[in-house]
Amino acid sequence: MAIDRIERIALWLIDSPIRSARSHGSGHVKRSVRRVILAIHTADGLVGWGEAAPWAPFGNTAETALAALRHVLVPALTGQDATRIVACMATCAGAIAGHADAKAALEMALWDIAGKRLGAPVSALFGGLVRAAIPLSFSIADPDFTSDLDRARDMHAQGHRIFKVKTGFLDPAEDMRRLDALRAALPGMDLRVDYNQGLAPHEALPVLREVERVAPTFIEQPVPRGQEASLARLAAALDTPVLADESVTSPEEMLRAVREGFADAVSIKLMKSGGLLAARAIDAIAAAAGVPSYGGTLWEGGIALAAAAHLLGTLPNCTLGCEFYMPSYALVRDIVPDVLLAGGGMVQVPGGPGLGVSVDMELLAGQALESL
Repeated sequence: MAIDRIERIALWLIDSPIRSARSHGSGHVKRSVRRVILAIHTADGLVGWGEAAPWAPFGNTAETALAALRHVLVPALTGQDATRIVACMATCAGAIAGHADAKAALEMALWDIAGKRLGAPVSALFGGLVRAAIPLSFSIADPDFTSDLDRARDMHAQGHRIFKVKTGFLDPAEDMRRLDALRAALPGMDLRVDYNQGLAPHEALPVLREVERVAPTFIEQPVPRGQEASLARLAAALDTPVLADESVTSPEEMLRAVREGFADAVSIKLMKSGGLLAARAIDAIAAAAGVPSYGGTLWEGGIALAAAAHLLGTLPNCTLGCEFYMPSYALVRDIVPDVLLAGGGMVQVPGGPGLGVSVDMELLAGQALESL
């Protein structure tokens, strides 16, 4: 029997409490995060870890990811050669459409195994690091803005300089009050604005022209996915760069963004792209067009964010930092010890073989709603 054979894949559906309520544009307030954790076991005893953290606006939940894995993707990969990552992901693509988050979890686990087999970090398998530390962006998204402002002041005093405000779920005048307060309170900050698709196309331009008054570095996804013509008009009309998030989930959509001019910058997320391979392809197209990238997240914990850090650390085009703060600043306690924070507002790419993370099995069992 080949030692590289995928012998079994274990699954856990977990629910993790978060430190404070979060509202990300749609008006829905989250108080906990559901994710799927998986472990791929090979015949010679290697274990690779993966994580799926879906977000409903992308059409999936943790429960749908679990179902896709349990009934389709796990049976399709069991027995396959874990070293043939491209072939394994092609098998997944042929087995079921969509479910990018579930596929990303499987792929990162395969890369974790590959790195452990070779005794090398995943970043080395992609040609090595161009940056060992990535500037960290923290999202202002607590419905209690006073708490978020106090938190931002504390972080600013510790060296954090990038803050992104989640807008679009309040009245525009209230959004501006928050933006003005942050700009006044935190001198020298790098301020970004993220609407999470929160504006209607017909109302967006005057609202965003007012937002430009606080000189944001970029404005992220102001209008819904499917309104790319409006997004292109906004990108042309505004002085501030427009960053595409939900409108770019694949290399094909990145190519369209370049052709139609609706992205001055792009958010790279493993959960929406389906894994490191597809995310690298998105970034390569963006880089060729002179469109810088930014490391975005959905609701991932330490496993997926470690994988994303390995990816972003190898991309010269990723010049806008990342928002990988969930394990330390949002989750009450993650299932992996925090290996990402480097201090001073930076995220470090983990060292060690594979993803460079270990899993607290007791905490995993304690947060599990279901295990398979």
